[in-house]
Amino acid sequence: MVNLAAQAGVRYSIDHPDVYIESNIIGFYNILEACRNNPVEHLVYASSSSVYGGNKKVPYSTEDKVDNPVSLYAATKKSNELLAHSYSKLYNIPSTGLRFFTVYGPAGRPDMFYFSATNTLAKGGIIKIFNYGNCKRDFTYVDDIVEGVFRVMQGAPEKQNGEDGLPLPPYAVYNIGGGTPENLIDYISTLQEELVDAGVLPADYDFEGHRELVGMQPGDVPVTYADSKGLENDYGFRPTIGIREGLRKFAQWYAEYYK
Repeated sequence: MVNLAAQAGVRYSIDHPDVYIESNIIGFYNILEACRNNPVEHLVYASSSSVYGGNKKVPYSTEDKVDNPVSLYAATKKSNELLAHSYSKLYNIPSTGLRFFTVYGPAGRPDMFYFSATNTLAKGGIIKIFNYGNCKRDFTYVDDIVEGVFRVMQGAPEKQNGEDGLPLPPYAVYNIGGGTPENLIDYISTLQEELVDAGVLPADYDFEGHRELVGMQPGDVPVTYADSKGLENDYGFRPTIGIREGLRKFAQWYAEYYK
């Protein structure tokens, strides 16, 4: 079973906390109960890089402590991992959580920055760049996410017993991220260039005139950076699609879809 359903987004969780409790806590509990009452060989579910909160150590490793979330969204995703672990232990259900790092691409979420910025720029508006551009993100193109999920589906954590004869939890968590944090300003410049090439923006587009540097938003973190060695070691995969290629595919899709 693969569960990618959730209420996503850090900023929305600040104003709509009840939606996150209903979807990410109650909803995920229902998934676990379904696994307990039906034969499920392997539960693969989406977690998030947000669980790392304000951790200073980079790159982020799944061995790092993640007990200090800075948003309710992050708290609910960490809760998913804890719930999955308890069900794995109690009912011997193999489960694997995947911490996604800033997923982007065609037909993505309109609330994601690259998408909402494109909508704003296409209308001649000005985009706000948070933390005055002093952010780095480990962007992951959607095709890499799909490949990573598919690889993990092929092999569940092994069931085995501990010294007490009771089952050890067949449980695992992996990062899926590009492993190359990109400066937010560079990312935006690449996006604007690809939007020009795709015909979404005019050839004489004024990049600097459509940017406004603002402070950090509540719940955001200045950097995300994935250590995906576990995924590479266990499943022979690591993301490879860079932002130039990924944003080009998005810009071409956007131009065609909204023409």
